[in-house]
Amino acid sequence: MKITIISVGKLKEKYLKQGIQEYLKRLSSYADVSIVELSDEKAPETMSDAEMETVKRKEGERILGAIKQDTYVITLEIEGKMLTSVGLAAKMDELATYGKSKVAFVIGGSLGISDEVRKRSNFALSFSKLTFPHQLMRLVLLEQVYRGFRIIRGEPYHK
Repeated sequence: MKITIISVGKLKEKYLKQGIQEYLKRLSSYADVSIVELSDEKAPETMSDAEMETVKRKEGERILGAIKQDTYVITLEIEGKMLTSVGLAAKMDELATYGKSKVAFVIGGSLGISDEVRKRSNFALSFSKLTFPHQLMRLVLLEQVYRGFRIIRGEPYHK
């Protein structure tokens, strides 16, 4: 399976970079995993709804440009479907079983994802009703994908 994490925004925190590198190393025996880091739009603290939509649209264009035609797209969205770790593992196993070997997880910018990206999405996944920093979500997502592969293979994992 080829998994791409498409994420808006630059990762600056050293501790998150170290954690991500650790999970990329662990995942290398299960799948080909890569991260595509896209620049975020510079945006002032206070914006009108129209300005926010413009920012999301511009970031969305970059996201869509990073997705190949034959890729199954999973967007991370607060309003998406919540799964357990076992449920996410089952989803990943189902994709592999039915020939969806190229999967992209999309983490939007601080304002979320555009309607165009939502339309391209095959599955909207929610980790929580809470809002997380998108940089931290990379690490959480990689840990859950790693856990999912361990569950699929019947290997021990922390419950």
